[in-house]
Parts: sequence; C-alpha cells; structure tokens
Amino acid sequence: MNIFRYGPNLKLVRWQVRLSWPLIRYGKKFSDVPVLKWLIYPFFKRPHNELTSIPIHATIKAPENVTLPMKLVERLVAEIDEIFLMDECHCAGVKNRNSPRLHIGCMAFGPSIARIHPSHGRRVDTQEAVEHVRKAAKAGLVANIAHVWIDALAFQLTQFNRLLFVCFCDDDQCIYRSFMKRRGPSLAGAYRKLPGLSVRIDPVKCKACGTCIKSCFVSAITLQGNTATIGDACTGCGFCVNHCAEGAISLTMENEEEMFQQLLQRVREISNLPLKIDQDLTQQKMP
Repeated sequence: MNIFRYGPNLKLVRWQVRLSWPLIRYGKKFSDVPVLKWLIYPFFKRPHNELTSIPIHATIKAPENVTLPMKLVERLVAEIDEIFLMDECHCAGVKNRNSPRLHIGCMAFGPSIARIHPSHGRRVDTQEAVEHVRKAAKAGLVANIAHVWIDALAFQLTQFNRLLFVCFCDDDQCIYRSFMKRRGPSLAGAYRKLPGLSVRIDPVKCKACGTCIKSCFVSAITLQGNTATIGDACTGCGFCVNHCAEGAISLTMENEEEMFQQLLQRVREISNLPLKIDQDLTQQKMP
C-alpha cells in the first residue's frame, strides 16, 4: 500500500501498543506523584484527552420500553457518514489478559478515517455500525466516546479535530480504563459522565459487601457505615450495576431527546465532525 496514502498497518500499530503500554501504565500511576504529576499533566489533559462512557450493556428502560443508552449510541452513529470498523480492539492484544478476547473492535468516525490502513478493518455503513454496537452491548461492554490524541498518533491521522472513536471496553487491559484508581489532576478530568445520567444505590438492598467498590475503575464508590455510596468521580459506565448481586445499584436517565442533544454538544466541543443534523440546519438557513 502507498505509505503516503495510509498510516501504519496492523502489525506496526500492534507493536506500538505493546511498546507504549509500560509508558502509559507508569504515566498513569505516577500522575498523582508530587512534581511528576505536573510533568505528566500535559499528556492527559483536556480537550485532547476526553472520554464519555455510555452504559450500552445496562438494563435501563425508557418510558417507550427501549434501552436508552443503546439508542443514544445508535442515533450518534447515524449522524456520521464516514465509519471505519476495526477487526479487533488493539488493547486486547496486550499480553497477560485475564479475560477472553472478544474480537469486538473499535469504530473510528470522520474524514480522518481515510488514512486508516485497510489491514485494520473496513469501512461500514450505518446499519453495520449499529449491529456492531448491539453485539458489543450483548457482550457486556461499555461504549466509550473517545477523543484522545494517542489514537491519532497510533494511526498517524493528521486531522485530529475531524476524528472520533467509539471504543468498546472491558476493565482488563484497556488503554483508557486501566490504572485509573489512583490518578492525577489531568486524568481526573479525562472522563466526563454522560449528562442526565445518575447512578443510585438503594440503602435497603445494599449489603455492604464491597463488590461494587472493587469493580469501580475510578474508585468512585466508598462504604459509609453499612451502605455503599457513589462519589462525584463516578463516570456512569454502569459496570457496578452488573456486579451487584443484590440489585441495589441502578442507573436512571432523563428525557431521550434532551440527552441526545447534550451528547451531540459534547461531540461538537471536542471535535469538528460533519454531523448530518448540523448540515441539515445549515441548508435550511440558506436562502
């Protein structure tokens, strides 16, 4: 393939991930160490390192009996024409995984995908992308809407502002979610909860077993007396809901249309993707 047309191929990107993994790991671990944290700060700060979790795996029902988080992602996917589906998540290839590899790849959106080497996957239409989201949800994964500089660097995508990733993550060897329990000031602001989403714990059902505390990748849950409590650092990923055997944790979400508009606004804040809804509004304003 023409090296000036595409970025690095699958083999090269895999080697990049393997070689950079220790740097990412220790960068995150030292991101809260005095003096060092200010040296590490620029590599993880917003707006070049920002993620929003959408709990597509969670059983949240809207009034119309449709799983709302899933519907939000499906509507977002339908707003962008340029979609590239990876054959596999590159983080899954890192050694010493404790869980099986699911072979569910990330998706890249926007004009920048033209430079992604064909060895990583293929372009897909909206329907294929939606089916992939449903497959990830069925596997119990979280959808992370990511605008992170390391993705652009790995694939050599020059138009960072014209790029967005939707990654489907577990908590085992994830470049985004791993090593986040103790984090510095830049990483603390990297994850932003989806607007309109609330995580609640029923004190009557909670048995203070501590399972949710262990499952929270940002240590946002603590025990206060005999009840687990959700803190402000919660990202709304919903993994704690699935881990609670007592059914004490629930996710609630607001009006679908309001939440979708808030999600679109967040995408606009971190990227310059050509959203169909914006193009339609522009055409309507033209004389």
